[in-house]
Amino acid sequence: MADGEGEKNISVNRKARHDYFIDEKFEAGVSLLGAEVKSLREGKVNLRDSYARVSRRGELFLVGVHISPYGHAGKEAPDPDRPRKLLMRRGEIDRISGKVRERGFTLVPTRIYFKGGRVKIELGLARGKEHHDKRDDIRKAESKREIDRAMKSRSRGG
Repeated sequence: MADGEGEKNISVNRKARHDYFIDEKFEAGVSLLGAEVKSLREGKVNLRDSYARVSRRGELFLVGVHISPYGHAGKEAPDPDRPRKLLMRRGEIDRISGKVRERGFTLVPTRIYFKGGRVKIELGLARGKEHHDKRDDIRKAESKREIDRAMKSRSRGG
């Protein structure tokens, strides 16, 4: 694979899958400063408790993402918790904002990654899970794990 092709995960928001039902996924570019990109290359980002919102002017912003300051940046290091503008086509933003407004969905970042040398973020159009839904998911995961364990030991002949 040549330089600048493919995708390389920087961070995955596992808590989003635990707390939300993800109905649809979107890809957006992120407007960053140089020191922030260098910090992302080192993997210094936290997506937990972050979300995206549509401003009154119809722009999409990422809120609550913490990108730690780059160690070798000068005194002009950007605020690690500042809202960052997301780059998407107008039609997609309008469609997403309509769904968020009328149906009570939330835009949750599920992962942030490099694609072709550029930072991209995957946003999930999500509905919140109730407590019993979370317990059901845990129960299903545990039973799947037990089945896989039993199949593995059976294939070994034990």
